[in-house]
Amino acid sequence: MDVSVERGAIPDSTAPEPGGESPEVGCASQAAPEAARETAPAVTLLICTTCRAPGSEAPQETQQLAERDGARLLASACAASLPEGVAVEGVSCLANCKRALSAAMVRRDGWTYVFGDLSPDSAPDLLTGAALLAGSPDGLMPWRGRPDVLKRGMVARIPPLTLKETR
Repeated sequence: MDVSVERGAIPDSTAPEPGGESPEVGCASQAAPEAARETAPAVTLLICTTCRAPGSEAPQETQQLAERDGARLLASACAASLPEGVAVEGVSCLANCKRALSAAMVRRDGWTYVFGDLSPDSAPDLLTGAALLAGSPDGLMPWRGRPDVLKRGMVARIPPLTLKETR
C-alpha cells in the first residue's frame, strides 16, 4: 500500500506512516523567490494536525486525519496568502492536548512561541503573529499588534539556542 503524501496535501486516512509517524504536510511560502526556498524561512508556523477541538464528538482514534480540527486549521493557513518569510508545516503532535488546538512559531535565530486554545478559524491570527515575529528586529514577537487569541493562548516562549542574556 502506498502511504506517500504529496507535499501540501492533507492525508485522507489515519493509516500511520512506516515507523508510526504521521506524514508531514505543509505549504511553501508563495511570496519567497526561488533562491529563498533553498534556505530556511524567517519563521516556520507549525500546526498540530492531530488536534481536535474540545467537545469533538468522534473519538480521535476513529476520526480521519483530514477531518480533525488541527488538519482543517493547517488547510486554512495553507489556503491563505502567506506573509513574506513565513512557511507553514503540519506536525503530528505538539503534546499540548489539554489546550488544543495548538501551534508553534519558530523563528530562525530567534524565540519560539507555543500557543494553545486555538480554533479551526485561527489561521489569520496565526499568520498575523508569524508576520510580526518575522519582522521583529530583536527576535521577539511584539505585544502590540498581536491578535488577542495569541495573547490569551500563549503556552510558552522558548529562547533561541544562541541567547546570550536572560530577558
